[in-house]
Amino acid sequence: MDMHTITEALRSKLGSGIGLGATLMFDCGDDGVVVIDGRADPHTVANERIEADCTVTISRQNLVALMSGELDPMMGFMTGQFRVAGDMGVALKLQRLA
Repeated sequence: MDMHTITEALRSKLGSGIGLGATLMFDCGDDGVVVIDGRADPHTVANERIEADCTVTISRQNLVALMSGELDPMMGFMTGQFRVAGDMGVALKLQRLA
């Protein structure tokens, strides 16, 4: 799945929002970023790199696995398949997307 498809999938999962109340960036390195602006109403999803309240550094493949439910968020974090910087509470709210 390419970054455009990931962005569209997240946009459709969010709908009108999940009560994020913050900005969250998935940083996939050279593959790009996906930023959820949970302060906007409705939430927006874009691919511009910004300073976010929480940044999840993850490979594109692991992000796809996380979104599809193949990668358990807690197990992925604990095994180092992704890192979280900033407000961990923001990342925890993403469990509502599953």
